[in-house]
Amino acid sequence: MNVELLYFNGCPSWEAGLKNLQEALRAGQINAEIQLILIESDDEARTEKFLGSPSFRINGQDLWPEERESYHLGCRVYATENGLRGAPTVSMLRSKINGFKPGMEKL
Repeated sequence: MNVELLYFNGCPSWEAGLKNLQEALRAGQINAEIQLILIESDDEARTEKFLGSPSFRINGQDLWPEERESYHLGCRVYATENGLRGAPTVSMLRSKINGFKPGMEKL
């Protein structure tokens, strides 16, 4: 399983997102290395189809996909049980990860 966290420097939430992702993987007893992908420009954001920082992908599929016409450096927010936050909760990540089946093309 290829697990990626995409972020940009200056994002106030990516480290909390990383911590929650690590905890979600540990809780699910999933031994996967997290690849950190630093997005440094709007050009890179377009190339990676970056949806904002932090973003989470498994095998190239965003865990919270959305269609866009343009991509740029920016923060991402998640609707949590405590309102909008800059990173998903551990339980949100566990739910998405648990719903992922190897070999699936889409989540």
